[in-house]
Amino acid sequence: MLKAVILIGGPQKGTRFRPLSFEVPKPLFPVAGVPMLQHHIEACSKVPNLKEILLIGFYQPNEALSRFLVTAQQEFKVAIRYLQEFSALGTGGGIYHFRDQILSGGPHAFFVMNADVCSEFPLLQMLDFQKAHEETHRYIMLGTTANRKQSLNYGCIVAKVDSQEVLHYVEKPSTFISDIINCGVYLFSPSIFQHIAEVFQRNQQELQLCSCISEENSSWQRTEVIRLEQDVFTALAGRGQLYVYKTDGFWSQIKSAGSAIYASRLYLNQYHTTHPERLSLTENSGPTILGNVYIHPTAKVDHSAVLGPNVSVGMGVVVGAGVRIRESIILHGAVLQDHSCVLNTIVGWDSSIGRWARVEGTPSDPNPNDPYAKMDSETLFREGKLTPSITILGCNVSIPAEVVILNSIVLPHKELSRSFKNQIIL
Repeated sequence: MLKAVILIGGPQKGTRFRPLSFEVPKPLFPVAGVPMLQHHIEACSKVPNLKEILLIGFYQPNEALSRFLVTAQQEFKVAIRYLQEFSALGTGGGIYHFRDQILSGGPHAFFVMNADVCSEFPLLQMLDFQKAHEETHRYIMLGTTANRKQSLNYGCIVAKVDSQEVLHYVEKPSTFISDIINCGVYLFSPSIFQHIAEVFQRNQQELQLCSCISEENSSWQRTEVIRLEQDVFTALAGRGQLYVYKTDGFWSQIKSAGSAIYASRLYLNQYHTTHPERLSLTENSGPTILGNVYIHPTAKVDHSAVLGPNVSVGMGVVVGAGVRIRESIILHGAVLQDHSCVLNTIVGWDSSIGRWARVEGTPSDPNPNDPYAKMDSETLFREGKLTPSITILGCNVSIPAEVVILNSIVLPHKELSRSFKNQIIL
């Protein structure tokens, strides 16, 4: 029997995803037409004998999360539960805190996945890789190749060429170590908790020795904060128990809103093999479709509109005559009036764009000429100026007719009256 754990984080973590994470927990943000988490759950549901999926995070239980859990359980016919941490416990602390829940029923192994990654999720291949070497391969991590420069932004893995045993692991090294990076997807046997327990006990001992911590500090909480990457993997590397399964499939982090558009492109491309019914096609009475486009069945799109490539149109969206949309996500309830143009933009829930308005951002895609290039984690400001990036309209934003909004972030419930360029509109 198998289980899966998805680490969904909490409200303090998705800051780079604002203002979109104001309205919905980041893991429920729609990517390629469905919540980000649904891609993980769907991959898990295809694993034979996987009986339960546990979501671990420190979001307060809310209506959106509860509704998602109910519909996902019905659709994928697998038990899904949300386990709430009392505070952020780190990637290892969360699973250690809920170890009894994970181990109940006696699973012989369990997957652990970060919610903010987009991937083909080769879970069956990881399982086969472990089964082929059952005696030694207790812990498997998914790895992929990055270019030398960008590898410094990730956990780097040095592995034996023949056996793929992890010899050395460093999280975000200061100098180049390896071009194989950690994808945030793992397959563990239950004995991993012994190694996490060692870290927990070491944390306790260090706190007892450290007299500088006052009684007011919640030292018991600090003891439970454990990071899989820095605290566990670095210690396991070179001990003949940790192995890497390298994937050639697509993979990307979803840290910022710009990376959500790129992730949407990757998933829409995957739909050709997994969900061709989700991709829209040009029909006689419908809009012109260029490339991969998802349109929700309830959306109303004028036949003279042109959409694509890489466009996702949500529930109840209205797209008027002559509208052009490219490389964008249009969230539910938005209205794009006649002849408006939307490029490299996320249009928030219930927002409206006036006639002949142009809303445009700057794509932050990886270098298309480098097969190993990944998304760069751009800072919001560079040299005192707003870094050109995709344009984001928060929830319920109103853009008037015949204006241009370029490389800007508009916070929710704003009614604009003129054009803006390279600004955060508060």
